[in-house]
Amino acid sequence: MMDYAAFIQRKSQLDGNHGFEPNGLPSALFDYQRELVTWALRKGRAALFADTGLGKTPMQLAWAENVVRHTNGRVLILTPIAVGAQTAREAKKFGIQAKRSPNGKLHDGIVITNYERLHYFNPADFAGVVADESSILKCFDGKTKSAVTEFMRTLRYRLLCTATAAPNDYIELGTSSEALGYLGHMDMLGRFFVNARNTSDTGRKWAAHGDGNPQWRFKGHAEQPFWQWVCSWARAVRKPSDLGFDDARFTLPPLIEREHIVRSKKPREGCLFEMPARGLAEQRAERKRTLKERCEKVAALVNKTKQPAVCWCNTNEEGDLLERLIPDAVQVSGKDSDEAKEEKFAAFSDEEARVMVIKPKIGAWGLNWQHCNHVTVFADYSFEQLYQSVRRCWRYGQKRPVTVEHIVSDGQSDVLASRQRKAAQADAMFSELVRYMREGMGIERGRYGNQPEVIPSWL
Repeated sequence: MMDYAAFIQRKSQLDGNHGFEPNGLPSALFDYQRELVTWALRKGRAALFADTGLGKTPMQLAWAENVVRHTNGRVLILTPIAVGAQTAREAKKFGIQAKRSPNGKLHDGIVITNYERLHYFNPADFAGVVADESSILKCFDGKTKSAVTEFMRTLRYRLLCTATAAPNDYIELGTSSEALGYLGHMDMLGRFFVNARNTSDTGRKWAAHGDGNPQWRFKGHAEQPFWQWVCSWARAVRKPSDLGFDDARFTLPPLIEREHIVRSKKPREGCLFEMPARGLAEQRAERKRTLKERCEKVAALVNKTKQPAVCWCNTNEEGDLLERLIPDAVQVSGKDSDEAKEEKFAAFSDEEARVMVIKPKIGAWGLNWQHCNHVTVFADYSFEQLYQSVRRCWRYGQKRPVTVEHIVSDGQSDVLASRQRKAAQADAMFSELVRYMREGMGIERGRYGNQPEVIPSWL
């Protein structure tokens, strides 16, 4: 007969471990990395929300190698385009056997492919799966999320790795939970949230969606249990000290952000002076109207320095014009084949091409460009894309200050305000995750890492 404590534990949805003890980890792993990999292996189905540059690739490779060794089976690592080659290089550096397969061809051990090639593979051929840069799952009604979730459903060992699980939307964490086999997205909403349309109570804390419109709020009792539940299957780390380890080797250089206001030669049609663009139609018209001025500003900034630079654009027209205005630039676009994209990524990484012109949705995830410290970005509402774009260069391992040039037209003032709000939401979410994670691990009591135990003065 179940006692009351067991009943409460069961209702809490804080699932136990489904994995095993690690059997040998690479000696090159940092202390905090070993801690995270060990925890993820014990869980069996886990998520590592580790900030850029903290080494998610070696951690997921070490995790996959242990699953292969434990099960004598295969592990599939899913990556964005071009990150697969980078993962294979990292595996070789750490002495881990891993090979790429773009067409479904199987080999023993760890198999690496990109998300677009998932349909070539059968989950029955694998003992485990790793979803690298798993924030792609946040679009819970998207085809990619559905395909990855379905593929993972029957596998015993699963790992999600990303720096931005849900940068400005707590509710998106439900998609990660669902992929790992814990609470589904809708079950999570029903357990922890109340729909705004069904209540007139506005005095409680809201969990706003990415567009800033509160649709769900925490139930009165549910905020703390929600974060405890997330921390039962995820670890969130911005720096090693979040786990109680030393930050000495992980100090970022300064980030210098400059805002450049580009003014069109004439106001928008029907206006005597510049007004903020409202709605999608006006925003598209604003981008088109100021295309030449914005691209010329980027070209002037990049051509002046003669140093490596990444120019992030949002449309094909912007990318094509930037490529023409910057003589030594290479553009990666959606029309390129996967092979062509990888060749251009390699050319920039190897400094054969000085300037990279690219859209965030193509190259903002997973790539390491610490050789570059100059970034230009156009205004856009996606905080996650901005965060990831900047972090390709401003990440642990970067030795120089990184300069980010924000190119904004007169009519895009609302975009800047929106990004600032989303940045605050992202910081609040990550802070909550880290706080409850530390409490759950007992770091405050000195049980993990090298943090000393602190005795209250009143004792």
